[in-house]
Amino acid sequence: MSTSSSASFPPLRAPEHRQCADAVLMIRPACFGYNPETAPNNAFQHAEGPANAAVSAQAEFDALAAALVGEGVQVCIVADCAEPAKPDAVFPNNWVSFHADGTVVLYPMQALSRRAERRGDVLQAVSAQLGFRVTRVLDLTGHEREGRFLEGTGSLVLDRSVRVAYACRSARTDAVVLEEWAQALGYESVLFEAADRGGMPFYHTNVLMSLGERFALIGAEAIAAADRARVLERVRAGGRELIEVGYGELEHFAGNVLELATQDEALGDCRILVMSRAARAALAPDTFARLAACTDDVLVVPLPTIERLGGGSARCMLAEVFRP
Repeated sequence: MSTSSSASFPPLRAPEHRQCADAVLMIRPACFGYNPETAPNNAFQHAEGPANAAVSAQAEFDALAAALVGEGVQVCIVADCAEPAKPDAVFPNNWVSFHADGTVVLYPMQALSRRAERRGDVLQAVSAQLGFRVTRVLDLTGHEREGRFLEGTGSLVLDRSVRVAYACRSARTDAVVLEEWAQALGYESVLFEAADRGGMPFYHTNVLMSLGERFALIGAEAIAAADRARVLERVRAGGRELIEVGYGELEHFAGNVLELATQDEALGDCRILVMSRAARAALAPDTFARLAACTDDVLVVPLPTIERLGGGSARCMLAEVFRP
C-alpha cells in the first residue's frame, strides 16, 4: 500500500494507455436475479423486484448495448450460459480486465457463485471480435483460498494517464492483493477507507468514484476524514476537474459512470460518458452541467432492474478492452 503523502508522490510512470477505452466486453445475462450471497456487503441491492426480473434485465442490457453500438463504441457481447446459474454475470468487470500491453488479469472474487463467471471462451471471444492479442495472463485467483479478494475495476478505479490505482478497503478489496496487482502492472496504489451514511464500507470503489480524461467525479464526503485530504490531493495532481457528489447522488449510482472513446464523422475522436437514468436524475443541474462540459456527449440509459436487484449500474456492466 502506498503511504506517500501528497507532498512526496513517487515519480510518474509512462502512461499505460489513454484513459478511455473504445471497446468493451458485455455479458448478456441468462439467470439474472437477486443474489443473497453478495447482498450482506452490497447495500445497493434490494431483494424485491419485478417478477420477470431476468427478462427485464435482458431488455435493459440489450438497450445499453445497442445504444453503445449506435454511438460507435466497439462492443463484444457474449451470452451467459444457464448452467451453473450466475445471477451477477452481467457485471464482467469484476473478474477480468484487459490492458493495452496485452495483459489480461483474472481477479479473486468473494462470492462462490461469482467465480463461475470466469470463462475461457469469453477471453477467446474478446480476442476474436475485438482483435485483442493476449501477451500475458496475471492470475490472482489463488488468493481466494486465503480469503483475499480484489474484484477488478469494481475494486480499482484507475488513472491510466499516471498509473495510479485508487481502492477503498472492503471485504472485497484486500490490501495484499492490491499491492501485488500494483507491482505487476507498474501502478502506484492509493488505498483508503470509505463508507455509506450508515457506516458500512462501500463494497466497490467504482460506486463512489469515476475518472474520465478531464473530470474526477468523487463522493468525497464518503471518504474517511483521515484519508480524504490525501486522496483528493492525489486526484488533483492528475490535472482533472474535481466534481464532488454527496450520499444522495451516490445512492442512485451517480458515481458508477464510465467515459468511453468513440469516433464521430464530423468531430473525429470523441468521448462519451455512460450513466443510468437514475444517476442522471440524481445529479443537481449545476453538477451535471460541469460534468457534461468535461466530455463530448452523455449517454443515459434506464437500468432499474439491474440496479435494484444486482446493486450495480452502467459502469459495472462494462469491462473495458484496451487494444494494443
